[in-house]
Amino acid sequence: MANVNTNEEYISDSSSDFTEYWIDLFLGIKGNEYFCDIDEEYIRDRFNLTGLNQEVSKLPTLIDIITDLVDIEQQPEEHKDALELNARILYGLIHARYILTSRGLNKMFEKYRNGDFGYCPRVHCQLHPLLPVGLNDQPRLASVKLYCAKCEDLYNPKSGRHSVVDGAYFGTSFPAMFFQNFPQVIPTHVKETYVPKVFGFKLHDYSKLNRWRELQRVKLEKRLAKDGIKIDNVVGGFISNKQSDKKEAEA
Repeated sequence: MANVNTNEEYISDSSSDFTEYWIDLFLGIKGNEYFCDIDEEYIRDRFNLTGLNQEVSKLPTLIDIITDLVDIEQQPEEHKDALELNARILYGLIHARYILTSRGLNKMFEKYRNGDFGYCPRVHCQLHPLLPVGLNDQPRLASVKLYCAKCEDLYNPKSGRHSVVDGAYFGTSFPAMFFQNFPQVIPTHVKETYVPKVFGFKLHDYSKLNRWRELQRVKLEKRLAKDGIKIDNVVGGFISNKQSDKKEAEA
């Protein structure tokens, strides 16, 4: 599921003294906007690459290509495409590990704050920023998804270029690790849900389902309150308006 076409358009720099490093070129490929740049020291540390030799061949050569110690253009013509493909796969797999480190998390935080991963399409989430996540840590099994911490749901990327990026390049643990390190951006959850209506009247089945959901939420709130856990208007809790909540309870 990796973005593997070796003929993608690159975002070029018009300055004459621009040096084309492999990582810069990779990050400049349209569709790779979710990735951050990995420190070369991290890539060269073999401890960080444990087990990755089972996923790609010629690991030492690929490391040299990614860190610009070897120019891929100097490789035999018949090997160039395979080396480039494997270098991109390796970068993605290293990326999944790097973004769980302190430096990697900080780089992804900047991208999150800038909205580089997009915003939740759910109306009640009010354009809450998303985070990339994998459904599986093994490559070639599932494409990347986008997680909204406000509604706690997953979405497919809007762009077709992003939808073919392998989810293993971000891993299943990234959002949880992200919010563990940056608890200040954990959102409060909205209680509103959309209920379909016909001429102002709620549809019976939808109305019944939403009443059940509301009942389960109220039961959960009561259990948490009984245990002394505050949930109204706190980080990770619910947005609460006492007056509107009272009206809902009376309805």
